[in-house]
Amino acid sequence: MSDDHDLRSDSAVYKTLLESTKAIPWKIDWSTMTFAYIGPQIEPLLGWSQDSWVSADDWASRIHPEDRDYVVNFCISQSQAGVDHEADYRALTKDNGYVWIRDVVHVVRNSKGEAEALIGFMFDISERKKTEEKLLALQKELEALSFKDGLTGIANRRLFDTTLEREWGNAQKTGLPLSVALIDVDFFKQYNDLYGHLQGDQCLTDIAQALKLAVVGPRDLVARYGGEEFVLVLPETDAAGALKVAERCQRLMELKGGIAHEQSPIGPRVTLSIGVGTIIPKAGDRMADFVHAVDENLYAAKRNGRNRIEAQS
Repeated sequence: MSDDHDLRSDSAVYKTLLESTKAIPWKIDWSTMTFAYIGPQIEPLLGWSQDSWVSADDWASRIHPEDRDYVVNFCISQSQAGVDHEADYRALTKDNGYVWIRDVVHVVRNSKGEAEALIGFMFDISERKKTEEKLLALQKELEALSFKDGLTGIANRRLFDTTLEREWGNAQKTGLPLSVALIDVDFFKQYNDLYGHLQGDQCLTDIAQALKLAVVGPRDLVARYGGEEFVLVLPETDAAGALKVAERCQRLMELKGGIAHEQSPIGPRVTLSIGVGTIIPKAGDRMADFVHAVDENLYAAKRNGRNRIEAQS
């Protein structure tokens, strides 16, 4: 009699301990797929009453539809194999919300090694998930910033290098032309000397925004190459198309009277010198040689009087 009393006493203690934790204990009979037990903590967390958890179907139906198939199939396959496992999923609340749950499952096996029952704990990991989502959003923001020019807000040299390498490979595969335009702001040192560096920074920002209006292709890129130089990457654009883009860049600089530049030997406003190159890269062609050739075209535009476009092949 004493042993029975001790067992009942121990069971009561264990139950009290289980039901006083934040984790939600549960047990499912494997042969009937019915709940033998689930902790009362389930109701304040999800809103579903303790006695409404009758079968495994109740559990499955209360998993978010986007998570349901994967989680159910995963848990069934692991349980059939007799493997302890855990799964993260969104559990639906009675008021049509959801809570992130981590379900930790232990498979109880009989003497033959067959699954006999599943016992486990549900943990509310909603706060952890919110933190993870914030960190992921921050990581994406930092990645975006690492490819953005801090002054002008357009792509930086790093993104240009990455994009050109990718588009070079695409052009090799497709046999379609790839064009690049290097752009230099004429007499920018004199502009800074006259108007000051703050105005010089604003000038570069205004030019960057104008250049963005010049490109039209879905994969076209406008980037700051360095200092007062900009670069355009124009995938699937032939020489004639690239020349039109370069001409559009110069026309955009003239809109609304352009940007005043009283110290320019060319005229009263800021102008651009542009070097353009087009290639269908073949085996053995080097990307660095192509960029160098475009750079030579830019220097030819500057040598030949500036405020012009040079596009010799």
